[in-house]
Amino acid sequence: MNISSAIKNYYSYMNQIVTMPDFFLDRILMLESQNGFFQSMVNKIRVGGGSIRGIPTVDRKGGNAANIAYSIANLGGRVAFFTVGDRIAKSVIENTFQKFGENVEVMIAEGQQGKTTSMELYENAEGDPRVNVMLSDVGDNADFGKGRINTHNHINILNRADAVIVANWASNLKGTELMKFAFESSPKALHFVDPADFQLRKEEFVEILAVLSNQIDVLSINENECNTLGSSLGLGTLLPWQSYTRQEIKDAALKLSKKTGISIDIHTKLGSAWSNGKDSEIVPAIRSEIKTLTGAGDVWDAADIIAYLSGLDPIDRLTFANAASSLYIRNQFAESPTLEEVGELLDRINM
Repeated sequence: MNISSAIKNYYSYMNQIVTMPDFFLDRILMLESQNGFFQSMVNKIRVGGGSIRGIPTVDRKGGNAANIAYSIANLGGRVAFFTVGDRIAKSVIENTFQKFGENVEVMIAEGQQGKTTSMELYENAEGDPRVNVMLSDVGDNADFGKGRINTHNHINILNRADAVIVANWASNLKGTELMKFAFESSPKALHFVDPADFQLRKEEFVEILAVLSNQIDVLSINENECNTLGSSLGLGTLLPWQSYTRQEIKDAALKLSKKTGISIDIHTKLGSAWSNGKDSEIVPAIRSEIKTLTGAGDVWDAADIIAYLSGLDPIDRLTFANAASSLYIRNQFAESPTLEEVGELLDRINM
């Protein structure tokens, strides 16, 4: 059975995949050169301020959990999205997810959604690969604890869920409380955590991993988060900036999994790795022309989760997730792929 067939087979009997909690309204600034942009800012500051014009922008829904939910639905999965927002957020979310019909269930607690300005820019004027820097007001995503998901309907959904994803722990001061409650309320589910950039709370996060290691099935991180976690655990910088190899990614996954007792997935621009503390695998990234970066890790997570639930082995699972994120970053409209599109790409590269 090939990858797409295995996933379609899972869809024939799947329950909901639950994602939570963050929703943001995003504005993406597409900047061609970091040096040019910084110099423009310096020039404006020197003359007392003013406008920097001609910057292409994109406004769209955002937030790790929101993006994961959308990507799961676009791949054909069934998803329940728990979040917080006001009437504007409610309108944006409903308009975003309405095309999926009954495959998506959204439950919005009353509060203030986050807002992010994301700067996507090249690392230098020579056009090296892009990075994205996000400036965020997290709103009530910072206060999303169990009190926002403890209704009868929430509990019923969690109890029958195939997977529960808690994203952006770093922005949520009640993120630990949320994980404990959500995972205890979903005993049959795969428990998946993508913490986002937890640099400012790294000691706390390491302590929580030790406490919840028996409840977290998968920890998904990028290279920056890998280094933060490695340093906090006494392992040092596992992936030196701009100079690491695929073997080092594979080794990093193994070291972190051994240290935490949790299965680790690492997604980077060179490739993706997995380890359960005993075995480790690495799959190279699929080379793509980069059109967008913000949200690529969320698309990777969505595909990774679906592949876990479909019973794919680590190599096929990482390959599927890499293919989905590859299609996303080459899409100028920042649209996540469908299962058919991922299947077509895998056919073209003979996977």
